[in-house]
Amino acid sequence: MNAPDTSTRELPMIECVGLTRRFGKFTAVDDVTFSVARGSIFGFLGPNGSGKSTVIRVLCALLEPSAGTARVGGFDVVRETEHMKPLIGYMSQKFSLYDELTVRENLSFYGRLYGFHGARLRKRFDELVAMTHLEPYLDRRAALLSGGWRQRLAMSCALVHEPLVLFLDEPTAGIDPVARRELWDLLFDFASRGMTLFVTTHYMDEAERCSKVGYIHLSRLIACGLPADLKRLPEVNPPGMRRIEVACDDATSGLRVLRGVPWVRSATAFGQSMHLLVDAAATDDALRSLLEENGIGAVDVRPTGPTLEDVFVSLTDRANGGAR
Repeated sequence: MNAPDTSTRELPMIECVGLTRRFGKFTAVDDVTFSVARGSIFGFLGPNGSGKSTVIRVLCALLEPSAGTARVGGFDVVRETEHMKPLIGYMSQKFSLYDELTVRENLSFYGRLYGFHGARLRKRFDELVAMTHLEPYLDRRAALLSGGWRQRLAMSCALVHEPLVLFLDEPTAGIDPVARRELWDLLFDFASRGMTLFVTTHYMDEAERCSKVGYIHLSRLIACGLPADLKRLPEVNPPGMRRIEVACDDATSGLRVLRGVPWVRSATAFGQSMHLLVDAAATDDALRSLLEENGIGAVDVRPTGPTLEDVFVSLTDRANGGAR
């Protein structure tokens, strides 16, 4: 089979149309449609069991769709698998390399699996080590690496064959904040070089860094778009209400007070402050007075916009019929 010519038009690197996957009577992914542009970072979010990993497995041709279509790099994942698979790298949710092998042995093994030998293997090995800064750990067994370095090794093995699309299933789960930031620095670097990244995560700060985000809930995609556009959705900005940030000397006590007030529609902790959705008619002075009456001082009130967490909480409420 000849590979289709995609050189004359800019196609999405990932595209799903009506994608559905059933396991018997259970529908794990239901009529999901989205596209991901070349060189972008797509954040795929949703609760555990919502269908995120199933979508990735279909896109990696590990599962066939029950209905709909999926394409990666312009190739159908079912009919053109032999053309599609060399384009992709996959880093699974669970560390899946060989614990008893060293970093050097894991990288060399995966290089040979992808057909690298001799000088070509040595060149690619050196490139990956330089890219992920693994040199101090080359002779350490994978089992003895910290979480962050294990993830770097797993990513290096997924990148051996220089894929155009990299799928990462919760790559930062269980690693410390410094390692998370360093890993994201690598992802930004890959995207700047034209690689397309598909990342699942539960961290809202990571979602904020993505070019585009999709939110799947109970097997259905309920939102997809640029983070800034999702924050402007009517469900997130109800008419007659406004969002404010409140800093005070005891945010924990402040939340207990405000969550019982009728004109405060939602109240959540945000660092040392509170993010509130309140009736537009409620004044800042009324809020300050209420907190001060309950012994909470140093109150500073300022307008704020919704976060992606606000977006997904609002959309989940709507999907659940308004009940949380």
